[in-house]
Amino acid sequence: MTVRRRAAVCAAAGGASFALTFSLSVPASAHGSMTDPVSRVAACYAEGVESPRSAACKAAVAASGKQAFYDWNAVNIANAAGKSKQIIPDGKLCSAANDKYRGLDLPRADWPSTRMSGGSHTFRYKGTAPHKGSFELYITKTSYDPAKPLKWSDLEAQPFVKVADPKMVNGDYVFQGSVPARSGRHLIYSIWQRSESPEAFYTCSDVVFGKDGKSGGSTVPAPAASAPTEKKIADGAAKSSVQHQGHGTQTGSGASAAPKAAGAAAEPEVKDVDGTTGQAPNTELADTGGNSSTPYIAIAGAAVLSIGATAVFALGRRRSAAGGR
Repeated sequence: MTVRRRAAVCAAAGGASFALTFSLSVPASAHGSMTDPVSRVAACYAEGVESPRSAACKAAVAASGKQAFYDWNAVNIANAAGKSKQIIPDGKLCSAANDKYRGLDLPRADWPSTRMSGGSHTFRYKGTAPHKGSFELYITKTSYDPAKPLKWSDLEAQPFVKVADPKMVNGDYVFQGSVPARSGRHLIYSIWQRSESPEAFYTCSDVVFGKDGKSGGSTVPAPAASAPTEKKIADGAAKSSVQHQGHGTQTGSGASAAPKAAGAAAEPEVKDVDGTTGQAPNTELADTGGNSSTPYIAIAGAAVLSIGATAVFALGRRRSAAGGR
């Protein structure tokens, strides 16, 4: 092989390597949250992390820090494996026992809420990274008191909606359900358990039935919850710390956290957007099928093929030229 040909091949290989490295360095999006009825974390993100409007969201940001709400679509447990009720303790359902999201567990009667009525309802769940899996929705019992920490026993024992692999429309999982009759302030709890991975996602959505929104002796009016717009999601993406190449998670504390190997080094400290110090995200990620990183891999493959084809074409032209001399 001549020096010129060797240089061309090396350039092609180097370019392919660069293209593949570039594609793998592009972070995939995170996973999602309920937007109808609006989840607590989505409602507070929509209000604005830097200056939330509602008293409840202000308190939640103060308790958790701003980064939790820039990471609004990653309230999850990597190794839930269908055992959510066993591994999430009472009082920590909304955070999925993840201390990062502890502000979501604040017992308050003034969380931004979605108006609901009993009967048929169309539910929407923003899927920022689609996964196969099932959704289970639970509603609080008639005795629910929003001023007390949420316990598993506050929810009906069986989900009122259970659906596998619902259709996705404009980035939302959309499915129907029949909502039980209630009055006043209540809560809908969702579990999205992936089928190709043990990972699961969780949301608490505050809802109000009737006109006054009173429940559990509360006379606090219910501020309306709004879901984040596509522009809001795009504008805040740069401040998200969730880097899901393969769709990982920041595991919770206690039983929900994935066990560390003996002698494992401590996770490095990182600075959140608000300047507070926390733990680096867990990078031991669950396996996944097709996901939002797929387009980047496809782009890399196309780039590799394009560069390789260009190099081969160039070598062919030089060989033809040499033969004609």
